[in-house]
Amino acid sequence: MKIYTKTGDKGETALYGGTRVSKASARVESYGTIDELNSFIGFAKTEIKDEKVLAQLRKIQFDLFTVGSESATPTDKLTLANGKSRLALMISDTEIEELENWMDAFEEELQPLQYFILPGGGKAATSLHICRTVCRRAERSLVFLNESEEVRPELIKYLNRLSDYLFVLARYMSKINNESEEYWNPNDR
Repeated sequence: MKIYTKTGDKGETALYGGTRVSKASARVESYGTIDELNSFIGFAKTEIKDEKVLAQLRKIQFDLFTVGSESATPTDKLTLANGKSRLALMISDTEIEELENWMDAFEEELQPLQYFILPGGGKAATSLHICRTVCRRAERSLVFLNESEEVRPELIKYLNRLSDYLFVLARYMSKINNESEEYWNPNDR
């Protein structure tokens, strides 16, 4: 099977469920940004050796495919005629709580924040800060989509929590790699 279909040559693509839309639509922007985030997480993993963290990031990448598949599916296409979900998986409070639990465990090992942190703190941490900013953009794109088309609140909540997780994880990676965090302190100008 060839990877190219030529069906997008005129600037349109098919959503899950068959609806054709412009590649510049808010929905396509949303799931495209989620895909970009997933790729950046894959890149960040190349700088991380901690098996526990790598396992968490693999699970997050899996969950991001779930978020992406749902964001690529118009709400009116989520349910089939027989009442079953078109999608095999959907993000729930379980995945959101999992992120919160992981964050809580990392934060127990970190000093409390006193200042804003500048992105940096070693290659692993810096890669995770990039992931965090792309995650925030993905979250904003879902919020924007939700202004015109319904988006399940769990998707927005998941990305919101994920960006917090990535921030905490970046700090944790700086700590375990003995890399210094840099602070934005107005008094140090």
